[in-house]
Amino acid sequence: MKNKSLTHDYNTFIASQLSDKKEAAIFLQVALEEYEHDGNFSAFLMAVRQIVDAQGGIGHLANSTKLNRENLYRTLSGKTNPKLNTLGLILNSLGFKLQIVPSSYASPMLK
Repeated sequence: MKNKSLTHDYNTFIASQLSDKKEAAIFLQVALEEYEHDGNFSAFLMAVRQIVDAQGGIGHLANSTKLNRENLYRTLSGKTNPKLNTLGLILNSLGFKLQIVPSSYASPMLK
């Protein structure tokens, strides 16, 4: 029972942090940098999903993007590779945008 309580406390803490746009942006940037480093796109999509959950859930996202709930679940499951326009629509709905910068500005984590 103690582990279940710790898991609940951790999930509640993460959700509270990711409900803040600035914190969520940092979390997402780190997840993207990790993807660039290790190629694990599933982990990046799971980070997006955590932000979705913290900011209203799949139902809210489906309403704001006009995308099908089932497709959103599948897209953010980490088992598929979403189209760039779908990912852009999801990120835009969450209040973020995709941005390209020269690699000379890349995070020190990638060097």
